[in-house]
Amino acid sequence: MQPRSNPSPAPLRVVIVGGGTAGWMCAAGLARLLPPTDYALTLIESDEIGTVGVGEATLPHIREFNAMLGLDEAEFMRATQGSFKLGIEFVGWDKPGGRYVHPFGSFGERWGGIDFQHHWLRARAAGQDVGDWFDHSFAVAMCREGVFDLPDEDLRSIRSTFSYAYHFDAGLYAEYLRRWATPRGVRRIEGKIVDIARNAESGLVESVALQSGAAIAGDLFIDCSGFRSLLLGQSMGVAWHDWSAWLPCDRAMAVPCAGAAGITPFTRSTAQAGGWTWRIPLQHRTGNGYVFSSSFCSEEQARETILGAIDGAPLADPRLLRFQAGRRARGWEGNVVAIGLSSGFLEPLESTSIFLIQAAVTDLANLMPLPGGGPPDPRLAAEFNRLFAIHYDRTRDFLVLHYTANARHGEPLWDHVRNMALPDSLAHKIALFRSSGRAPDYKLGLFSRDSWLAVLMGQGILPEAHDRLADRAPLDEVADRLAELRERIATNAAALPAHAEFIASYCSAARGTADDRAVTA
Repeated sequence: MQPRSNPSPAPLRVVIVGGGTAGWMCAAGLARLLPPTDYALTLIESDEIGTVGVGEATLPHIREFNAMLGLDEAEFMRATQGSFKLGIEFVGWDKPGGRYVHPFGSFGERWGGIDFQHHWLRARAAGQDVGDWFDHSFAVAMCREGVFDLPDEDLRSIRSTFSYAYHFDAGLYAEYLRRWATPRGVRRIEGKIVDIARNAESGLVESVALQSGAAIAGDLFIDCSGFRSLLLGQSMGVAWHDWSAWLPCDRAMAVPCAGAAGITPFTRSTAQAGGWTWRIPLQHRTGNGYVFSSSFCSEEQARETILGAIDGAPLADPRLLRFQAGRRARGWEGNVVAIGLSSGFLEPLESTSIFLIQAAVTDLANLMPLPGGGPPDPRLAAEFNRLFAIHYDRTRDFLVLHYTANARHGEPLWDHVRNMALPDSLAHKIALFRSSGRAPDYKLGLFSRDSWLAVLMGQGILPEAHDRLADRAPLDEVADRLAELRERIATNAAALPAHAEFIASYCSAARGTADDRAVTA
């Protein structure tokens, strides 16, 4: 007689509360990464509840997410009215009238195993003609020329030394992911949550009740409810870490406008008296906004500023958003995981919101509880929370750097942030770079060494010394190599097509149109 095999455990019921970019990135990512026989994915969203929907700029990591889903890039660009992004231009952040680019790419090349900045700093200190620091980035040259092409696959080419991200309509992206995810097993329920049922003994969430009277039970709940943080904040009571002492901007006034001629391949961030304005070019319009501190700028002043800053006819009235910078003490509590605005918020200065969603989705997929195992293993939550803190805390430091390293003297907001006490971790990074030219080089979390170099150098923090190992190379040889690199960058950038022309050609080859209802993998 054959022994009876143990029946397979029932699938783990995963309930995603909330749609928008966070909810549908979560649903699509988990649908792709998790075995469908082991996990049942349900997403609840209400048509009555709007989403923030102004985050239209991304970081290069989003390409990995889209590739993981198997999306066709040209089709995705066409469906979301996207454009390419090579970096962010900062105007007036170091001082009024100044500007620099934070590029998605490297500065120079490592020579003799030594980071490039040390060779440049050494030659500069010796009085050599080293040009401007930003002349040594191919991505910066592409931004200045307004050109674009895909990176060269030959790693020996200067055209391989950059990456790129996207500008896109966040609402269209969420719709695109919904059309991708629902045929792949994600059950969508339309409804408004009115109550949350928790187990009296364990404190775990057992179900959520909808206004219709339906109750949706689950084993793991993912809170994508936005600033309300219905599950993690309100129900589970996880504390909020307030970072407004370092990031005092607490309002944003957003308005779209008609697109201008030509589409710049970068986001623009312009410092203003009470904060900063953004400009994000899409194919069909331009996204604009003013992130400001209510302690230094009134809402009416913000409205006047943003309407005066746009370069096309406004397509809607400016919309006010209120927020507070910070994060939850933990992103995973019990059987609730928060992703997106429900877990934390950092202003859109470096387009980090979608990356933080992506990182959380990836970490959760790697740490997902097994079906049939009872309550989630607390060790999984502990590891998720360790990574959660790293992503938010390191990103916070990078954003605060932009504010504190300013020379806008005589302006109350900028005087305040220039003189405020810094997080110890950031104070150490700045002091180390100033004394020795060594920039952070993370293996995990944002941002790369080249990103730190862009902001540190761009806002006038120049090292007092360089790595002495760079002294081994003959000085004349270093100067010649710097000059040859600048010439190679300028020549290659000038030969590329205009960004708008590349988009038109690239998207014309896309399968389907922006309003296709079927999305191919």
